Amino acid sequence: MLRTIRKDDPELVHTLLALRRAARDHQAPLWGAVAEKLARPRHQARPVNVGHLARLVTAKSTVVVPGRLLAQGEIHEPLTVAAFHFSEAARAKIHAAGGTTLSIPELVKSHPNGSGVRLYA
Repeated sequence: MLRTIRKDDPELVHTLLALRRAARDHQAPLWGAVAEKLARPRHQARPVNVGHLARLVTAKSTVVVPGRLLAQGEIHEPLTVAAFHFSEAARAKIHAAGGTTLSIPELVKSHPNGSGVRLYA
């Protein structure tokens, strides 16, 4: 079934198409769920803060945030975080804790079937 994508941001449209393709090709429902969350209207998208992410995820985990990651709070464990958009301060806090930041398409390439990746929703 072909779904229409009604988004103005070409990067977002490209990411949604790549996620849907990865979900179909690798039978990975995680990427379909991420695409569904990214396709929501802007008023339904809640930004995530680094401090909240640090409280809910264990050290050395891989997490995907379907949306925006902001810098409120502290993080002390190294995490691998993929998000559609990072604030510069959030990116700096993750790197200072020894973690890495990725774009969502980079995470899809490194984990095509979604194993070992947690969805923060």
